[in-house]
Amino acid sequence: MSNLEKDPDEVACTGRPAAGIEVVSAREVPLGGPRAMFVRRTLPTRDRSMVGAWCFADHYGPDEIGAPGGERERGMRVLPHPHTGLQTVSWLIDGEIEHTDSAGVHAMVRPGELNLMSAGHGISHSEVSTPDTTILHGFQLWLALPDSVRNGDNGFQFHAPALIGLDGGSARVFIGTLVGETSPVDTATALLGAELIIDAGATLTLEVDPVFEHGLILDTERVLLDDTGLARSDLGYAGPGSTTLRVHNPTTTPARAILLGGEPFGEDLIMWWNFVGRTHEEIAEYRTAWEEQSSRFGTVAGWSSAERIPAPPLPNSRLRPRRRR
Repeated sequence: MSNLEKDPDEVACTGRPAAGIEVVSAREVPLGGPRAMFVRRTLPTRDRSMVGAWCFADHYGPDEIGAPGGERERGMRVLPHPHTGLQTVSWLIDGEIEHTDSAGVHAMVRPGELNLMSAGHGISHSEVSTPDTTILHGFQLWLALPDSVRNGDNGFQFHAPALIGLDGGSARVFIGTLVGETSPVDTATALLGAELIIDAGATLTLEVDPVFEHGLILDTERVLLDDTGLARSDLGYAGPGSTTLRVHNPTTTPARAILLGGEPFGEDLIMWWNFVGRTHEEIAEYRTAWEEQSSRFGTVAGWSSAERIPAPPLPNSRLRPRRRR
């Protein structure tokens, strides 16, 4: 998914450990066009720009999608756009999305199945909800790649994690290790990603790595994370040091949340539009390469050279990384 804000902020993916639970509220962002779907973004925000290597988190839906051209047409139609220095992670709850990229990968994103694309040195891709999709609901996440591998090859990984029954709910672990389950998905830094279901009135007590910082994004109406209340689309941040996290559902219906985690990212970097880099010059180089349709980002099958998302203009001021706190 593209960061389709008209004037994207300059953001450095950084972390700020906090005592207790820090609540980050989402902001609503359109994905372009008068009939565009809206997403609720918790990473990056001015309150927090990173959880481990996770530096981008959009939560969308459930959105009802009408027939093409109809009044309720608000599906996903993200034209080819570029990425550098990151991995995209797609996780659906409802609906279906067609992924096509310049490395020749064509894949369907479906509920409960992980699709991870590595941009490396450069890649472009498109994302379009399928005609049979009537409800679209899910999460789009990005991972920053460390300097040692950020200019490497691009790639694609798929994983359908098993549903693990727990006392008080269930989990699907799509990245890393949790509740005794380990995902086979390869990442450049130590990470965690899992979907949690918390039964009505129940509490999940999760053993977690104390080296990690964690973020819980709520998909439903309300939960308590270590006694701190979260509303829908909020991100609850827990800094390193915790060996357990408690997630309580005080409602009368099951709750759903995405748990992210990772070792605090040790590098300062700049995230602007769809690019992750280290300097202003790098970002400007990526933008020029995309606008000039260079071979760096390749071409996406099924789209003409005119069907692509143009890069926004760079800001007048120089892009600088915001130092980690």
